Amino acid sequence: MAKPRLMLADDHTMVAEAFTKLLSEHYDVVRVVSDGMTLVKEAPELRPHVVILDLGMPILNGMEAGRQVKKLLPNTKIIVLTMNEDVDIAREALRSWASAYLLKKSAGSELVKAVDDVLHHRTYVTPRMARLIEEDFVRTPGPNQQMQLTKRQTEIIQLLVEGYTMKEAGAMLKIKPRTVAYHKYQIMDFYGLKTHADFVMFAIKHHIVEPPASSGTTPPVH
Repeated sequence: MAKPRLMLADDHTMVAEAFTKLLSEHYDVVRVVSDGMTLVKEAPELRPHVVILDLGMPILNGMEAGRQVKKLLPNTKIIVLTMNEDVDIAREALRSWASAYLLKKSAGSELVKAVDDVLHHRTYVTPRMARLIEEDFVRTPGPNQQMQLTKRQTEIIQLLVEGYTMKEAGAMLKIKPRTVAYHKYQIMDFYGLKTHADFVMFAIKHHIVEPPASSGTTPPVH
């Protein structure tokens, strides 16, 4: 019987090589790519049963690459393999297109099981992430909300409205600038916010920041 076909997308060469070696013992690793655009371009031709991708890839990030691959190949299972422990990103990926979410620091012992689980139409989440998601869910009021802002999203909104750049906000919160950007634009898209002024007014309306001084000026856009 032919082995299930896998594609791996990760821009860290040593990591990709290590996981390829591990996976090749059980599956047919048909291609390893180093950016999201190449993954989206080549996946339809190779038609893998499973795609394993990192979120922090160049050219096209893993979140967008995952969405596009799932749209092109709805029957393909996608596994996130990342260092990103952001609960909101994990939840969004699992809700929209991913069948598994693994942290790289524990993937050596979990990756084969995760692939096997998704091939059998089960979801797999690294235990640490599952615990964080559960804890965040317990803290979140519901269900009479449109989009319940998390503590992290509230922190990001406040810093950006106060004039910090995404890089500065990321450093203060110990997350990557791309994670800050992801949260900002997810909120703006959900609520139909078109400009930075809309973003500021949203923050004021939700009591995240105080109204601006009487000068009427708003913090600069970054």
